Amino acid sequence: MDRFISEETAVPSLAPDRAELAPPRRKLFVKSYGCQMNAYDATRMADVLAPEGYDETKDMGEADLVILNTCHIRERAAEKIFSELGKVKMVKDDRASRGLVTKIAVAGCVAQAEGAEIFRRQKAVDLVVGPQNYHRLPDMLRNAETAARILETDFPIDDKFDHLEPPTRAKVASRGVSAFVTIQEGCDKFCTFCVVPYTRGAEMSRPASQITSEVEHLVSAGVREITLLGQNVNAYHGEGTNGTSRTLAGLVAELATIPRLRRIRYMTSHPNDMAEDLIAAHAGDTALMPFLHLPVQSGSDRILSAMNRKHGAQAYLDLVERIRAVRPDMALSSDFIVGFPGETDADFEATLDLIRKVGFASTYFFKYSMRPGTPGAQMDDQVPEDVKSERLARLQLLADEQRREFNASAVGRTIDVLFEKKGRHPGQIAGKTPYMQTVQVDGPDDLIGEVAAVEIIGTSSNSLFGRLVEQTS
Repeated sequence: MDRFISEETAVPSLAPDRAELAPPRRKLFVKSYGCQMNAYDATRMADVLAPEGYDETKDMGEADLVILNTCHIRERAAEKIFSELGKVKMVKDDRASRGLVTKIAVAGCVAQAEGAEIFRRQKAVDLVVGPQNYHRLPDMLRNAETAARILETDFPIDDKFDHLEPPTRAKVASRGVSAFVTIQEGCDKFCTFCVVPYTRGAEMSRPASQITSEVEHLVSAGVREITLLGQNVNAYHGEGTNGTSRTLAGLVAELATIPRLRRIRYMTSHPNDMAEDLIAAHAGDTALMPFLHLPVQSGSDRILSAMNRKHGAQAYLDLVERIRAVRPDMALSSDFIVGFPGETDADFEATLDLIRKVGFASTYFFKYSMRPGTPGAQMDDQVPEDVKSERLARLQLLADEQRREFNASAVGRTIDVLFEKKGRHPGQIAGKTPYMQTVQVDGPDDLIGEVAAVEIIGTSSNSLFGRLVEQTS
């Protein structure tokens, strides 16, 4: 109820004005590298800093706080970050010349791996925070007002997700109708090419109730599709009701009951954790989409063994067959490492053979690069760079061919599309099929956030084109 007090009857308030209690407004610039989990972490950093008065900006030059949210998955990742920090320092110095204070934070996996070395090599950095500690950013920034530098790279006993407040509905709405939700972190697999066990720690799963609460909040603010994230997301084993352990299949079944949540996806999966109940969850017309990112890395058993993948090529093919027996229209994507130490021409041909047998909707290829501290970096028989490049080019040709064939197979079909945003041209809207294909159609903006039937009428290198199918009552 509004209350009016005239000048004659107003009395001085003993409490400070509300505006005086609010934190000063400041600008935050976050640059995130690497995987979808880093993208999720970047949004949560912005969320945790919003109550401290930080509004996001896309212009580093106006930022009071710059965060580089880093990834350590590639060789020389740290060197690239130090190069970027040199540019950020120039921004900081320029603002200082105008009497403006800029704090620089390095977060993520390079922060975890390099720690105090970042301070040694770049004096302009104020905070270094690992991926398990970013919920402490507000306290770290307050301490940075009096301390020279703040370093937080321990793996804390407390769970960061217990300390993360949900973003405002307005902030969720501004990010679109699709959202990421981290449900599992860390890895116990110790593949010989990977730094994740060292930078993200052991496998940890969030309680199911915590995830459900986050998803319900997102859906209430307009999100219609969620992607559940984890380093090994299908190894999820979070606490359910009565202290029981919940599998990913059980979690998906619970989330699927949330009204207005139209689509559920998950990534990234390890073949060894693809349990039968999860395969069965894909059967039929469910909220769980028929698209699965299932990295195999190589088609050679000898290389897979050297990678410590703990599965062979035939086991992977058998798994794909079981998945497609349940869901024949399942589209698959995968990751491949080209030129792992010791990879011969025969090993490479085995990879090509596996790709041909599976028929992927999309594939991601990476030339092997030595990750510091991993066993692979110490192996003999490193493959020459020119050989890696030649093999990568051959893989890319095969992948492009398979992607074109997959997209062409959609022409003439009517497919449900979740519209996410305005299209490339006026009057267009764009969305995704269940198989992660981008579709452009002529249609009204009020369909954004809705699922509608679309007849696919054409393709380009990266998109499908369609027309809305009129619904008859």
